[in-house]
Amino acid sequence: MEKNLTALKQEAPTDARQVRSRKALNAALLDLLAQRTFDELTIREITARAGTGYATFFRHFSTKEALLSDLVVDPIDELLTRTLALLDSPRTREAPSVRELCAWVAGDRAFWAPLLTGGAAGLVRSEFLRQARERAAAGHGLHREDTWLPADLALIHGVSSVIGVLTWWLRQGEDGSLEQVAMILERMVIAPITQDAAVEAALS
Repeated sequence: MEKNLTALKQEAPTDARQVRSRKALNAALLDLLAQRTFDELTIREITARAGTGYATFFRHFSTKEALLSDLVVDPIDELLTRTLALLDSPRTREAPSVRELCAWVAGDRAFWAPLLTGGAAGLVRSEFLRQARERAAAGHGLHREDTWLPADLALIHGVSSVIGVLTWWLRQGEDGSLEQVAMILERMVIAPITQDAAVEAALS
């Protein structure tokens, strides 16, 4: 059964000590995900890495899945929003560019690389697609004028493909070129879905 990480999201604390503890737990989980799978991790390992007490964990979260939710749900929502802005049709001059999306991810590579390539990559990808399907079901998906490609299919295929390419890019480490991945995304994913004739002509 697919996990709904959004449903596990806890309210943000306001007490300064609680804020520090939660940040430490988030940082510890992110660090550990670069080394091991999420299923292998224990709460004791996470709290030891965070430098917090075992009991402290349960003042914030009931399970390690709830901690993962706290770490990823809002960033996933932001990346999904940026992705949908690229996939929507028609695109305007004011619309964000693919390069801007890649630069935004690159600006926080230390965060996105462990999430998309590390020990919780499958859960993170599933949450992206779950949120995308939820938006489509609520009528907040893509706006399409053509009839051959259903909007919900365009959304799911587009989001899945963008995440797939970004994951491939982040696996390249510092050798991965921002310009190259932007071109790949534009040619392989964005232009075909948006049927952006101007983009296709410029790239041909």
